[in-house]
Amino acid sequence: MTTAVDVLVVGAGPTGLTLALQAHDHGARVRIVERRPEAFRPSRALIMHPRTLEVLRPLGVTDALLEQADTAPKATLHLGSRAVEASLADLALPDTAFPHLSLVRQTDVERVLAQALADRGVAVERGTELVAVRDDGYGARAVLRTPKGPEVIRCLFVGGCDGPASTTRACAGIGWHGRPYTEEVVLADLDLSGTPGGSGAQLFAGRRGLLFLFPLGEQATWRLLATRASHGGPGPDFGQPGPPVPRSELQHLLGDAGLDARIERLAWSARVPLQFRLARRFRRGRLFLAGDAAHNYSPATGQGMNAGVQDAVNLGWKLGFAASRPHDSTGGRDAEVLLDSYDGERRPAACRRLFLTHTAFWAEASTGPTPSWLRAAAAARAAPLVPVILQRRRLVAEGVRVISQLRVNYRRSPLSVEETPHLHGAPRPGDRLPDATVGVGGPPQRLHALLARPGVHLLLQRDAAPPPHEVLGPHVTALRVANSPGRGLVAVRPDGHVGFRCGKVDAAGLSGWLSLICATGQPPGRPRPPDDAG
Repeated sequence: MTTAVDVLVVGAGPTGLTLALQAHDHGARVRIVERRPEAFRPSRALIMHPRTLEVLRPLGVTDALLEQADTAPKATLHLGSRAVEASLADLALPDTAFPHLSLVRQTDVERVLAQALADRGVAVERGTELVAVRDDGYGARAVLRTPKGPEVIRCLFVGGCDGPASTTRACAGIGWHGRPYTEEVVLADLDLSGTPGGSGAQLFAGRRGLLFLFPLGEQATWRLLATRASHGGPGPDFGQPGPPVPRSELQHLLGDAGLDARIERLAWSARVPLQFRLARRFRRGRLFLAGDAAHNYSPATGQGMNAGVQDAVNLGWKLGFAASRPHDSTGGRDAEVLLDSYDGERRPAACRRLFLTHTAFWAEASTGPTPSWLRAAAAARAAPLVPVILQRRRLVAEGVRVISQLRVNYRRSPLSVEETPHLHGAPRPGDRLPDATVGVGGPPQRLHALLARPGVHLLLQRDAAPPPHEVLGPHVTALRVANSPGRGLVAVRPDGHVGFRCGKVDAAGLSGWLSLICATGQPPGRPRPPDDAG
């Protein structure tokens, strides 16, 4: 039996790496294991949403990610004989620092996150597989298969980020409901004779499905992604690249899409079987599921990596705070409420995403008569209207809000508390805190930049009384907003959602909420006073 840790993270994809970072930065001792000896190749995810960048910002990795990303992506939509240019940058999203979709390879995301963990002294243990795990009531006992032989460890919590075939989920006995799709995805990196008309990514709508070409190939110029009816037969795990696709079939896919280009070089290819599934629950005792271990979608709207990262950010701070909570009866009850809130908040959001991705995938990939007609005939006839729609920036931005989870709220969560007197004009408890320009002394600054560090943040209005020091703690920062008149208070969770709101600084109400969230006042540490405006 090896030395105990607080959180064992199983799986070192974007979800697992983010969970390890978030838990570590909120006080947990973390260990992260990955059964693959090397980082997974090729990238499956290529798009990062605005909300994902927001929740990663306090972990100090956003700048490095943006250096690897195309933050002003362009796309050409080929609808019949008409080509329509679209820009995915500078969307009408004034309440975020990232008003764009970002094209970035999953491998680059993993490299940045793994380096951030290494900088904190946490190494990804590759070639180490979870064999079995169980909750014994006081913690979890995990059996690992390592390059040096079997190992048994104890930990407080296990974060299962180990994909659709999750060992964590199987050991927890959590149901896995859904079914396979009758369509599959084809992936390939290839060089083409000539460049497809238009700039940036290319999308071709055809009767048999969609075909994308992204200038993000890892071993060639273009990454091809196409949908088609599944060929069936033996294959890999769902969502995992499997057998290669013959060059002739890839050339046929290009021809069906109306693309007059020849494959000059094929670096690699794979067929990927797909499914839509949802875990019956995201928590059983000390065992938690996140990312593809908790929900599996089609690639439509680019939810996989983004949803997993946002799961991890929601869960990580809760595990970190729960690990440092005192073990008396009050601390135990509050910890259960805190930990249960993960399933209560993220599973309903996952259900809504499942409906969204299933509907979008039906439209873009189903070979039924209605979606085939919509892609091949209706889309071509509606092509002249597309530029008009794209010029309506607010309409496009609203679509991005929904896709990227900027609209997700946790209003029904037990962590969302409204005290009297009500504070009007501020986001409701459970809502995402929008970005804004604020005054805190000196030049105006952006609110999200001021909150871009781990922990809980208390936003005091201009005339609010300072919160008593005894309700603060080492993970709580108070900030006075000089350009917000009033005596109220908003408390912001580490994942950027409002947790507490009141029209005055109610010491008892605030203390109760903070005790539920992070047991403030229990761990040692010097509270930080409010940063008052000059």
